Amino acid sequence: MPVAFQKKMLPILNRVRSLRPVAPYFEAAIGEYDGAWVQNEGVRKLNFCTYSYLGLLRHPHIQEAARQAIERYGTGTHGVRLLGGNLELHDELEARIATFFNREAAITFSSGFMTNLAVISSLVGRGDHVLSDRLNHASIVDGCRLSGAEVVRFKHNDMLDLANRLGRLPEDARKLIVVDAVYSMDGNIAPIQELISLRDRHPNTLLMVDEAHSLGVLGPKGRGVEEHFDCVGQIDVLMGCLSKAVPAQGGYIAGTRDMITYLRFNARGFVYSAALSPAVAAAALAAFELIGREGAARRSRLMSNVRYFIQRLRNANFDIGNSASAIVPILLGSEVLAFDLARRCNLEGLYATPVTHPVVPKGAERLRMNVTCDHRRKDLDFAIKVLQRSRTAEIARAA
Repeated sequence: MPVAFQKKMLPILNRVRSLRPVAPYFEAAIGEYDGAWVQNEGVRKLNFCTYSYLGLLRHPHIQEAARQAIERYGTGTHGVRLLGGNLELHDELEARIATFFNREAAITFSSGFMTNLAVISSLVGRGDHVLSDRLNHASIVDGCRLSGAEVVRFKHNDMLDLANRLGRLPEDARKLIVVDAVYSMDGNIAPIQELISLRDRHPNTLLMVDEAHSLGVLGPKGRGVEEHFDCVGQIDVLMGCLSKAVPAQGGYIAGTRDMITYLRFNARGFVYSAALSPAVAAAALAAFELIGREGAARRSRLMSNVRYFIQRLRNANFDIGNSASAIVPILLGSEVLAFDLARRCNLEGLYATPVTHPVVPKGAERLRMNVTCDHRRKDLDFAIKVLQRSRTAEIARAA
């Protein structure tokens, strides 16, 4: 390895090596998964790291759909979608997504990260402007950079700041506003109605919303923030993941037929990337069926758990910010404290991981707790007790 590249890698390598003794969770493998519990490091632990908000990850209907797809199509595809890799399953899945969100058409990509990278860089370019919330996911940040457009970052969920920055841009220029529906490290929700209003007041402006953590979770029928705020059909570029509440892999965009056709032939992450495997596409398709059929009951349990967990944490004087979703941060403000608290939790059978810089700013370190419909009330009580004991022990140690 040339010295110049070694120097580039060294700061990260040194940090990883220094943290391994106190933070093995990043690389620890899960052996088994059973509802709200996992086998981790050979120990059964209560899982607060999962994205399976609706508990569909091992649903027999989804697993059977994946098995049948493998028997019919095999384990892979014949190529990229435009060159012999398009399966009937892909068309069925995209039609289902479009119908689910009341859109004309939809397109799927091999990952959620790839979706944002490919779509943002396809919709805007040099001479255009993309306005991005400061707490947007890394895939949005990288998509904005890749596009070559001028990137304008606005304060988190601050519509006055966004309005001021929009007002400085030329009316005839193309402008793309991009936000997360639910912010993955904070659990708070974007003010969609205000964003739609701002979009409408500025010509040549599109609104793109990443529904990764709101699909299946928000709205009476699980259709995300549009349904949650009663503004279905008003987001121009509706993005989401097939790897959270939908327990598969990939990402999607739903929108007008013209926009989807444009992306199908212009988004490089679609044109040059392998299609979703048959098992993945079938699993996602089956999951959308279940979200329609079983989603209401599962969402009801989930949101009941969320309300209970948030209230118990606040009563115990934990700082959880403004979370209003299944993502509940335990804000700690110290990397050392985040690692130590996570270590103590894991030793007591609570699988929780720390989140530190650069994922969050320095001074905003935390544990991120993901609540699911599979958690029982006694599971949530157990988690609270472990967090309280761990905090008490850490305070005593620091003293």
